[in-house]
Parts: sequence; C-alpha cells; structure tokens
Amino acid sequence: MTNKITALYCRLSQDDMLAGESNSITNQKEILLRYAKENGFVNPQIYADDGYSGTNFDRPDFQRMKTDIENGKVSTVIVKDLSRLGREYLQTGYFTEMFFPEHDVRFIAIHDNVDSQHGDNDFAPFKNLLNEFYAKDVSRKVRAVFKAKGQSGKHLATRAPYGYKKSDEDKNVWVIDEPAAEVVRKVFKLCIEGYGPLQIAKRLTAEGIPTPSAHFAEMGTNGSNRVGSKWDQRSVRDILEKVEYAGHTANFKTTTKSYKCKKRILFPKEDWLIFENTHEPIVSQHDFDLVQQLRANKRKPQRSNEPNPFSGIVFCADCGAKLYLNRGKGISPKYESMKCGTYSRQYHECTVHYIRTCILKEIVLGEINKLLGSVHDDEDGFVQWSMEKASASHLDEVKKAKKLLSKDERRIEELDRLFKRLYEDNVLGKIDDERFSQMSASYTDEQKKLKEEVAKLRALIDEKEQKSSDISHFLEIVRKYERVSELTPKLMHEFVEKIVVHEADKSSGHREQEVEIYFRFNVYVATITLDSREYKKAAA
Repeated sequence: MTNKITALYCRLSQDDMLAGESNSITNQKEILLRYAKENGFVNPQIYADDGYSGTNFDRPDFQRMKTDIENGKVSTVIVKDLSRLGREYLQTGYFTEMFFPEHDVRFIAIHDNVDSQHGDNDFAPFKNLLNEFYAKDVSRKVRAVFKAKGQSGKHLATRAPYGYKKSDEDKNVWVIDEPAAEVVRKVFKLCIEGYGPLQIAKRLTAEGIPTPSAHFAEMGTNGSNRVGSKWDQRSVRDILEKVEYAGHTANFKTTTKSYKCKKRILFPKEDWLIFENTHEPIVSQHDFDLVQQLRANKRKPQRSNEPNPFSGIVFCADCGAKLYLNRGKGISPKYESMKCGTYSRQYHECTVHYIRTCILKEIVLGEINKLLGSVHDDEDGFVQWSMEKASASHLDEVKKAKKLLSKDERRIEELDRLFKRLYEDNVLGKIDDERFSQMSASYTDEQKKLKEEVAKLRALIDEKEQKSSDISHFLEIVRKYERVSELTPKLMHEFVEKIVVHEADKSSGHREQEVEIYFRFNVYVATITLDSREYKKAAA
C-alpha cells in the first residue's frame, strides 16, 4: 500500500486566473503538499494542468493520472476543491462516484469537505452542478465580450496570422513581419503564375523556406508542439484564402457548439463580418481578387510543369461545361487540344467542341493586342465606347432581372395571404386537416423556391450594376502592357472573363468554328469565326 502514489491534482484555466492568486498552481501545490504531510499521506506526486478548462477532461496530466490509476499505481487522489477536478457535472460525477471507487482509489476534495473514505457526501453532486453553472455563466460572459469586440472591428485572433506580428506599442495592432510577408507575397505570385498549392508547397520546401510553425517557433509564439520543415498544401491554401493579407479583418469565422464542446465549426464566408482596411496589406486587393478567381477555377495539377493559361475559363457553347486540356508526353504542343468535359465523360450528351490550344492562343493574343492598341491610340474614346456598351448591355439584363424580381416578390406576398386564408378556413371547418396539410405544404414549397430565386436575382442585379461602373479598374491593368507576346494564367485572368467555344460547322464543305472571348468588366465581346484554311495556317 505504501508503494502506491498519493496523486495531488492541480488545475488552472484562464478564467480561474481572474479569481486571483488563491487558485494559482503554486498555491494549490502548497495546500495539497501541506495537507498530505499533515495527514500522513505517503509518496505524494503532483499532477498539474496549467491553462486547461474544467469542462474538458482531455488534459495531459489528468490523462496521465487516469492511466496510473488504471495501472493500479494510485491509492488516493487529493484536490483543493471539486472544481479543480472538473466543472462538467456528469463527467465529474462519473470519476468521483464510479471511476475512483471501481479502482479502489480514495478521493478527497479538501475545501469542500469531501472524503470518499467517510462515505458519500450528499452535497457533492450539488457542488458539481454549481461548478458547471459557474463555467456556463463565465462562458456566456466571455462570448458576450468576444462578440462586442468582434463587432467593433478589432482582431479576435489570439495570435497575428503568418506574415504579421503584434505591435510592441499596442497588442491590438498588427504590423507586417517582413521575412514572413515576403513568403506570403511569393505564394500569391506563384499562384498567379499558374501554380497550384501542392506545386507551391513543394517549391517552398525545396528552397528551404521555414514553414509557418517553424517561423512562429523561432519568434517564440508557436502554439503547437508540431514544428515541421516541410510545407503542405493546406498551409498554402490557408495563405491564399486569408482576406487579412489584403488588409482586412474577418471576424466570426468559427464558433463552438457549446462551452463543453471545444470543436471548431467553420461559418460560411457569407456570414463572416469583414472590416476593410484595418491594417497594412501584404498583397494588393487586385492580386488577392485575382487569386480568388484562379482558385475558384482550380484544377487538378497537370503532369507537365507548364501551367495551362486557359484553365477554368473556356466553356462549351451548348452545355456550358468547361473544356479540358488534353496533354500527354507523346503529344506535340501544336496538337494539344481542349474538349468539352461533358463529351469526355458522356459523349452522347454533348458534342466534342474540339479546338487546338495553339489556335486558341493565337486568336486570344490577337484580340488582346487589338484591345491594347485601341486603348493606347484613343483611351478617352475607348472609355466612352466601353461605358456606353457596358451600360446598354447591363441595363437590359438588369431591367429583365428587376422585372422578374418584382414578379416573384408579389407572388411571395400573395402566398402569405393565401396561407392566412387557408388557415382561417381550416379553423372554421371549411376544409379538413388533410386538405389543409396538402395545400399548405404546396404553398410553403413554392414560397421557399421563390425566396431562393429572389436571393439569386438580387445578387445578379448587384453584380451587374457594380460591373457596369468598373471600366477604370480595367484601364489600370491595360496601361501596364504595350503589347503581349505570351499568354500566362495571370494575363488571361486579368483580361478575360471567359471564352465560349462553339461546335465546328462543316456543312459548307469547310470547317468553320465560332469562338467568343468575353473580356473582364464587360468591356467587350470578341467573336471570331475560324475556317479550316485559317485553322491549318495557324496550326502549321
């Protein structure tokens, strides 16, 4: 018996620290060691969890103590009070009333006058319940403070993201951490050049660039025990998706189910609360937006290291599916082609819409250079023409969308009135319950679909009205180029919104194919018709 351990268990959470020195780990150790000595408990051993919530029993030293108990090494467990063991009513009760007795372990809570050797303490379950109420109340207050802070636009993250650090003068202010920020810029640059997260991760690892965890460890702010030397694609994806790098603060990205369950739940992006221009950006808004467009059209990595400039922006004119690149080791670059994705999967549902990439590159380069020439020759005239064209196009689309929106909103209001009348008829006995259930379900389903359609129409109207006034941003891009000789993913996504490829028409005896190039911000649409003679000439 004397060989067994007297386990002296201490626990302190951040909330407990607010109560003062009385709950400190040092104070708990002194109380427990003095009690063990005065009461003749031998072989005392300290188990301490500093910075762990009482609602979570997955604590390192508690688990170590639990393992020692299961292995028969412990005779007695002593704590300062029941709340040190835990603040979760059911779990605490399980250990005090089932686990400890099953393993012949005596349990003592000094300040609560609990000693299992003297029989059950009738007050202990109530004390455990009060401890849980305390944890719940503290959690509610912390959430309220957290919410108020987040709604004011202040950073909620306990640590600044990779690329930033907290200011020495004000811990609520983020300043750029230049060594890490340079890596962030490199990641965005590589993505714009057409590299995917996996390719970027391999490149950063090959160049010996420290990972974020390694960088934080070097700074002394690493919150994890895992410090890797190898970049993974998840870390790269996280960097590419953080709005913070464009100078904005995004709050309420995640939450927890309750104060008991600490598992993080990710909110959809539309529910985030974003405050713009709260700190110095690492990348420009233009580059950040460009990366998000590239990521929206993300594709599987190609076997070739050469990025495909048309990835994700070439579509079938008939089924709307993306055209995919056919590239192989034995295929010469001039024979590489793109085909309809639907046709590739289920050929009977669409036609091939085949076009060689060398042809597509030539016609797109030609149209981009034609556009550059028009702007440089007469920028004012181009702006006026573009604005008039964009306004006319958007005016027609917005007018149709608003008309349909008004119709849907009227029908939603009408369904509200019909449902009210239906309910009154059911109450008065004019229609039976079965008929009421059928009709109300039909109205509810129709109203749900209409509300979804209304949300889409409003989003479309907002998008169209915003695009019609964005010619100036397009001009900023155009002014950077005199003439282009090579297509890159960055260039494509700066200039082109989408390319639509029609099926080739051979009815005239010649192969004729129409290609539409939609430039960004609705600047204009170039429609090119290729015949077989031009096709052969371009492919030669």
